[in-house]
Amino acid sequence: MTLRDISIALSPATPEWPGDTRFSCGWTWQMAAGASVNVSAYTTSPHVGTHADAPLHVRDGWPAVDAMPLAPFAGAARVLGVESLAALGEQRVERLLLRTGCSIAGGSFPEAWPTLPVDLVRALLARGLILLGVDAPSVDERDSKTLAVHHCLFEGGACILENLDLRDVADGTYDLIALPVKLAGLDAAPVRAALRPLS
Repeated sequence: MTLRDISIALSPATPEWPGDTRFSCGWTWQMAAGASVNVSAYTTSPHVGTHADAPLHVRDGWPAVDAMPLAPFAGAARVLGVESLAALGEQRVERLLLRTGCSIAGGSFPEAWPTLPVDLVRALLARGLILLGVDAPSVDERDSKTLAVHHCLFEGGACILENLDLRDVADGTYDLIALPVKLAGLDAAPVRAALRPLS
C-alpha cells in the first residue's frame, strides 16, 4: 500500500496562527543523561499544523473534537485546485480537498488565501459533502469574524480539515485517511493525513 503523507510536520518552526500558542518541545528524561528511556514533552495549540476543527471551535455548546464522527475523515476524496472547481459541475462529492497554493508548508504564514462562497458551500452540502479540507490555515478568510464557512459546514453536518500539504498532489480521486486525535472537550485536534491513489 502506497500512502502519501499530506500532513504538516509539527516543530518549533511550524507557523502558528498569529497570536496562537506555537509548538514547543523538550525532554523530560534523556538516556544521554542517565535515564532508562527518552521521554519528550510538548506544548501547542491544536490548530498548529494539520488539524481538524470541531464545531465547538465556533460556537459554545456545539460538539467537541472527541464527539465528532470518524467516517467523514476516511474514504474517497477529490483533490482539486481552487481554479479547477468548475470541473466538479453538479457531481456528488463527499470529501473535497482544495489546493489554494497558500499553505504554511513552505514555512511562513500566508497573508491571505482564497475561500469558497457560502452559496457554493451550501450547494456542495446539498450534493453530499461531509468533509472539506484545505491547504490554507482556514476555510474562512484570515480576517473573518463571522466564520460563515465554518458555521455553514458544521450546520450542514460536515467536518473540516485545515493546513493540509497538497503541494505535490495532482488533481484526482484518492483514498483519504485523516483521523483526528481524540482530545476530550477540545475545539480541534492534530491529524496525520494521508492519501492513497484509487487505481
